[in-house]
Amino acid sequence: MNLKFCLLFFLLIYFNVISSQSKSSYDSILKLRKLSQNSNISFDEQIKFAEEAIKLSYELNQDSVILKSGRILSLAYYNGGKDSLYLRINYQNLSLANKIKDSSSLEIVNSNLGAFFHSKEQNDSAFYYYSKALKLFDKSRNIDGKARTLLNIADIQETEKDYIGAEENAVEAIRLLNSTEIDENARERLWILNNLIGIISLKLKNYDKAIEYHNKAQKIAKKMEYGYYNNLYSINNKAIAYRHKEEIDKSIELYEQVISEDSLNYYDSSFYAITLGNLAYTKSFKLDRNIDEIKNIFYLGKNMSDTIADPLTKLGIAIDLSRFYLDIKESDSALYYADRSYKISDAISNNELKLESLLLLSELDKEDRASSYLTEYIKLSDSLLNVERNKRNKFARIELETDQLEAKNKQISRDNFYLLLLSAGLLLTGILVYVVISQRAKNKELKLVQAQQEANEEIYNLMLNQQDNVEEARAQEKIRVSKELHDGVLGRLFGARLSLDSLNFSEGKEAMMNRANYIGQLKTIEDDIRKISHEMNTDFVAGSGFMDIVSELIDNQTKAYGFTYDFNYTDDFSWEFVPNKTKINIYRIIQESMQNTYKHAEAKHVKIDILRQKDEINIYIVDDGKGFDTSKSKKGIGLKNMASRVSEIGGKISFSSEPGNGTTVKVKIPYSV
Repeated sequence: MNLKFCLLFFLLIYFNVISSQSKSSYDSILKLRKLSQNSNISFDEQIKFAEEAIKLSYELNQDSVILKSGRILSLAYYNGGKDSLYLRINYQNLSLANKIKDSSSLEIVNSNLGAFFHSKEQNDSAFYYYSKALKLFDKSRNIDGKARTLLNIADIQETEKDYIGAEENAVEAIRLLNSTEIDENARERLWILNNLIGIISLKLKNYDKAIEYHNKAQKIAKKMEYGYYNNLYSINNKAIAYRHKEEIDKSIELYEQVISEDSLNYYDSSFYAITLGNLAYTKSFKLDRNIDEIKNIFYLGKNMSDTIADPLTKLGIAIDLSRFYLDIKESDSALYYADRSYKISDAISNNELKLESLLLLSELDKEDRASSYLTEYIKLSDSLLNVERNKRNKFARIELETDQLEAKNKQISRDNFYLLLLSAGLLLTGILVYVVISQRAKNKELKLVQAQQEANEEIYNLMLNQQDNVEEARAQEKIRVSKELHDGVLGRLFGARLSLDSLNFSEGKEAMMNRANYIGQLKTIEDDIRKISHEMNTDFVAGSGFMDIVSELIDNQTKAYGFTYDFNYTDDFSWEFVPNKTKINIYRIIQESMQNTYKHAEAKHVKIDILRQKDEINIYIVDDGKGFDTSKSKKGIGLKNMASRVSEIGGKISFSSEPGNGTTVKVKIPYSV
């Protein structure tokens, strides 16, 4: 006994120690994570703290903790520019997230890998990981993540000249963003997406559509907190579209609007320089062009481009200068800038402008070199055409491969699923037992409710009988009082009148007048008592108490339900001859109809009429509610109850209703006296 007690004691101590150590390790991990995200320390220090956090996480051996620390380390590597380490930790995070089926982490890791390869212009890999992230965002209904990923995919597709796919994804991203609350981040993405569609439309030579989307982008830029330069970029893009549309004056007006912004030259000299080149080139299309002015603008932009390390700006101005000089037939200058644009485009692998440069050189260079330029142009053009053909189905193939990989993973999950069938069977058995027990309890409750309803009806029946008894006693009392008045008081008064009448012959005029006055007063009393006697002896409308009960029901229900009412009924019923069963069911039908009006109709007013038509009791219940489709709602329990009650007393019931036009309930019950 002592040995067992000692063993249990040491086990308790051991597990307490382990638990305390785990808590201490986790607290240390949290502190290290926080330190690694401190922007006031260097990137190297951030990485150091993040690496220590993941080391402790592995020692703790909890997958979710390791994964969270890995994501923080990934961010530290990204901020520190450690590309290879960033890539490695994300692959590790991806593997672990798949293992523990953490969908949120899978979204983040696939997005991170897509963004990494996108920044490195490795578009195939970027598209692959973005596609996986997109499916995850779609499954989790993460609208922001889905829209952001569609934007990135559309950007890749535009780069790879899949213009139709790019436009479809951009339009879908816009639709998603417009379905959410528009904040500053959403406005920035909407500007990028509309600008992208404008660029795509320009490349497809749909200039009106390009202008339309650049106008949309410009409107969004004006609503952005920091949309000043976005607005200028949209104006510049519209100017390009107008130039292609040969609306030269409009294009020039827009370019001049851009360069009139003084701050642009200081904050974005590359954009300012290329806009000068575009303005000069556009002015060269005018019939009344000023050659000296155009050259001055061109060289202003060229000199600016020479002072900045932006080969794209130099390339754009160089090729426009070559076109301009070719147009004014200054071949040497045209050849010089064509050669300059060729060398720059070759250095930065801009094949589109390289093709144009080769075409210009084939026209401008000497005969012996023109053919070589033309040959190179043809080879490059054919090569790009083949690449473009191959790329058309490339993204579809990537999606197919992704789907195949996911199918394999599903097969593995399916195999694991069978291992859980036994547990699921046991769980299902437990649920069935619970349902059976619960259903029995509900059946007992239902029986109790039914018994209570029967008791209520019996009480109501007794109430009506009691009401009849009270009314009968009241009527008998009236008759008794009437007889007393007629046979007793009235007889005595009549005798008194005769006595006074006999005294009328006494002497004295004054006495005579007094007695006549008394006789008149007695006669008046006699008439009043006779009138009361006749009124009290008149038969009471037996059964009128039922309408009082119904009136009280309607008044109470409408107050409780919060709507107004009109209640009309005729007096030509002898309710004492109507069976109690019929009266009970009439009462319940009105009650049930008003409950339905309250629950379903959203009515403000109800009108109830109880009328007699020949040998029928006609009941009309009309509300001004929203109505319903009678072909779809006849199976409701409330309507069934009403129909059942009417059927029990040999009557008929009908419902007239249309959505938006209220509801009318008509009840016809046989009536015979």
